[in-house]
Amino acid sequence: MAIPKDTEDIITHLKSVLLELNAHPYPEIACPPGVPKRASVALILRIQPNYSHWPAFSDKPLPTLARSPSVRRRSSAASTASHKFNFEAILDAFFEQDWVKHGDPEVLFIKRATRVGDKWNGHVALPGGKRDPEDDDDAVTAMREALEEVGIDLGYNNAIAVGNLPQRIVTTSWGKVPLMVLCPYIYLLTSPSYPAQRLQPTEVASSHWIPIRALLSPDLRTHEYADVSARLAKSELGIKRWFLQAMLSKMMFAAIQLVPTNSTYCATIPDFIPASDGATSLMGKAKAALGGSEARYADRKPPLLLWGLTLGVVSDFLEHIPPHNALELWTYPTFTNWDVRFIMWAMSYRFRNQKAMEMATTTTSSSITGTSCDVPVQDLAGAGAEALGGLSEETEKPGEVGIAGLGVGRGWGQTGRAKMIARGAAVNSMLEGYYPIVRKAVATALVGRLSVAALLVVWAWKSLKKNM
Repeated sequence: MAIPKDTEDIITHLKSVLLELNAHPYPEIACPPGVPKRASVALILRIQPNYSHWPAFSDKPLPTLARSPSVRRRSSAASTASHKFNFEAILDAFFEQDWVKHGDPEVLFIKRATRVGDKWNGHVALPGGKRDPEDDDDAVTAMREALEEVGIDLGYNNAIAVGNLPQRIVTTSWGKVPLMVLCPYIYLLTSPSYPAQRLQPTEVASSHWIPIRALLSPDLRTHEYADVSARLAKSELGIKRWFLQAMLSKMMFAAIQLVPTNSTYCATIPDFIPASDGATSLMGKAKAALGGSEARYADRKPPLLLWGLTLGVVSDFLEHIPPHNALELWTYPTFTNWDVRFIMWAMSYRFRNQKAMEMATTTTSSSITGTSCDVPVQDLAGAGAEALGGLSEETEKPGEVGIAGLGVGRGWGQTGRAKMIARGAAVNSMLEGYYPIVRKAVATALVGRLSVAALLVVWAWKSLKKNM
């Protein structure tokens, strides 16, 4: 897949994507029964000017949306005719600027600070947090959290509120226990300069601007290795964690290595300066001799990896930008142990091929009809799919989030899946029905290992009896 080297192509695609997302907002998802929690994240975009097209200080300010302060800021408000006209006019004025036409679009990510008891320590995320009772709606939550965590004002004078991405029901136990609804919102900063940031020490260790070109690059695709044995032992098989951990090792998830163009660090956090393990001690000198001067530090900074729930949200956005193709850039989660990996590959072979056919059919139909809605597609969900075909648009349920924050796509229905794939939810569709196969593969691998162990015991016992 060829990634466009000319940023002007990405700028052109980006403008079309933002217009589409604003004109056709994703539906708001209600909280599941008994789970009132909601959270919002802000996907913040900016344009990095090119050296040869640096903006002049006399650039005219963009027009602002004429809206009453009493009007609630909701994604549904974006569908009104007056707001559509104003949004298109503002976006046209912004993208007509010379520095924007030749600029390089970037996305802001944060690295979470280290906190006791937080299992997401050091993970890459988007600015965001839980909704407060005082927040008028989910969009207000995203704006408030961005201001609190990174100090960026997403108000009308500094940013263009674009709209929302697909909302998710975040669950545990691989989609069995709902926790909250996650609501992503997109904002485009209008200034050519990097915004001054004020990082919240208790939440954010650093922030990083990443070019969209880097997020699309196949060369930066990698894997994150996570220990999921505790979740499996508790929710699936009911056996000891240490046994399952030894059997499965770690689980491999698709990830993107982030290459920042600009980073801001919170210097007041405890681990800002790595603690030395004793550079003058004999052990410290030995480490320095074998691994270089950096080896004597106990806390060596790992690369920034985007994966899990945040990657799922970002992928919903990237899938709108050609030539992004989830089939080429995404890999199905698997385990590091070769036998478990082989069993998962074999058991999911037909499933993966059918998913590829499903998305290829949807993409082709969408290209022919020229629309991203009402796309006909055959039901090719495959083995293990948990689809509820024939549901009407009003009764279709949202995609849920399974292990490591990746969607399981449960309950979309045939027409709903086609729409979600065409509108940028290919990753969720790829994983729909995959996790039941994972559970079956883990059980099969367990039975296989126990069988091999039993055969070895029998063989050893017979050999011992022969020699006696």
